[in-house]
Amino acid sequence: MSKIKVGIIGCGGIANQKHLPALSRRTDVEIVAFCDIIEERAVKAAKEYGVPGALVCTDYKELIAIPEIETVHVLTPNVSHCELTCAALDAGKHVICEKPMAATPDDAKKMIEARDRSGKLLTIGYQNRYRQDSLTLKSICEAGGLGEIYYARAHAIRRRAVPTWGVFPNKALQGGGPLIDIGTHALDLTLWMMDNYKPKSVMGVSFEKLGRTLGKGEQGNAFGNWDPETYEVEDSAFGFITMENGAVIYLEAAWALNSLDIDEAKTSLSGTKAGADMRDGLRINHVVFDKLAIDKPECNAAGGVAFFEGGAGGRPEDIEADIFYKAVKGEGELVVKPEQAYVVTQILDAIYQSSKTGKAVYFD
Repeated sequence: MSKIKVGIIGCGGIANQKHLPALSRRTDVEIVAFCDIIEERAVKAAKEYGVPGALVCTDYKELIAIPEIETVHVLTPNVSHCELTCAALDAGKHVICEKPMAATPDDAKKMIEARDRSGKLLTIGYQNRYRQDSLTLKSICEAGGLGEIYYARAHAIRRRAVPTWGVFPNKALQGGGPLIDIGTHALDLTLWMMDNYKPKSVMGVSFEKLGRTLGKGEQGNAFGNWDPETYEVEDSAFGFITMENGAVIYLEAAWALNSLDIDEAKTSLSGTKAGADMRDGLRINHVVFDKLAIDKPECNAAGGVAFFEGGAGGRPEDIEADIFYKAVKGEGELVVKPEQAYVVTQILDAIYQSSKTGKAVYFD
């Protein structure tokens, strides 16, 4: 059988850390084109992961014009997701776009409209859903093990781990800082577990207390010193989300925060039957014969800053690629739906809006 022809737009960190290694482990695809505005990055990626004679270009329009390409991975800064995804869909390609879906709800909506127009598949790279602890907790939630989930916390707190590569502190290209970068993972996990995508209101605040003020020698950053002169985004943000059914979610996100209570891409849930969290592995808290009890399912889940090297069930990035390419071949359904990712973008945008105005944002 012929292999699926793949094009990569964006050959930076997330491409080399996640997408390209996952694709290299597949036998049903071949990467035939690489695009990046920095040509050297595309050349390097093509040498390591491409087929002989793979196209290297700096203009994405050249890549999506290749008729043989069936799928495109959009792995670029946040604000470009909409333009590139819509163009690829309109060119007749299936698309997997990195998280977050877009920098604004309007852009996310345009991506869904392009999906509908083209009849092609679109999914978003929320690979933390495919960790073994996440998959186990999702099964428990779907089985009603927690009952009605009415309170949740979405955790994305780093003590000092400001990314110092790429364009992360660039507001014009990223749209924001830790909230849109890692807060998006925690919120996606939480909404998915609750199976609740109907927000009613959002109140939020963001802080710029450390990123622009701490100089060299006082940062203690895991990735080395950042430049406060070019740091344009928040260093922490917090949101309180009320859902239409009365459930509430507290979202916390930080790259730099003076706190020892650190967790990333995790959720805590409180339901009418039991609660759950990911604070020390997956823990289920409930009552057994009138006694408080904690169960810890064995999920073999290991952790990292950006994404997780899953246990016996396989790497999350491999599971993500497998789900996408099976769907492309008509062998399964997508797990991350664009409509779900759109709600995540709506809520994140509302937290930023609320922080600016000091007022709650209400949804129609």
